[in-house]
Amino acid sequence: MPGLFPEQKLVLASHNAGKRREFEKLLALPGISLLDAAALSLPEPAETGTSFSENARIKARAACRAARLPALADDSGLCVAALDGAPGIHSARWAGPEKNFAGAMEKIRRLLAGKNRMPARAAFVAALCLAFPDDKMIAVEGRVEGSLVFPPRGANGFGYDPLFVPDGHGRTFGEMTAEEKAALSHRARALALLRKELEKAESEE
Repeated sequence: MPGLFPEQKLVLASHNAGKRREFEKLLALPGISLLDAAALSLPEPAETGTSFSENARIKARAACRAARLPALADDSGLCVAALDGAPGIHSARWAGPEKNFAGAMEKIRRLLAGKNRMPARAAFVAALCLAFPDDKMIAVEGRVEGSLVFPPRGANGFGYDPLFVPDGHGRTFGEMTAEEKAALSHRARALALLRKELEKAESEE
């Protein structure tokens, strides 16, 4: 896609190593080098949005301006119906600066137990925003519905993956291989939509 990426480079506006691994597997843009925001020492902007899509836009725009290259940002999280959508856009914050997702999952268990709302319905949501130096943007969102299990199961994936069983399956994302999760995940669905938008934009160049 030389028309959209004249320097054949794309910045991933994330410092999350787990997300980086997923994007490397799922993005698949031939001839485009994926650059790491952490390796480029790009600052992490304050996520002041009130939705996943707003935060994705904030991060994509900031990385694009800092690197002067197209930048792709993801904002994603777990939304638990019985907790009014929490942790939602605060999913990473619930794990704290130490990225203690075991503690965050235990917090969800305690809150649900207090409401006597187990088993619980939940959804993983991923908003993607691709920002270009000419201020053009492409934004999409992917979602996968499922339920939560306690105790968490599986050591694969990252974040809340060991807690979440997607509809139609008996294993958590944490028990699935990367390839199995890629066929189902919110991020994979969002990236599939992004590829369609890129193909459309490329045809209009």
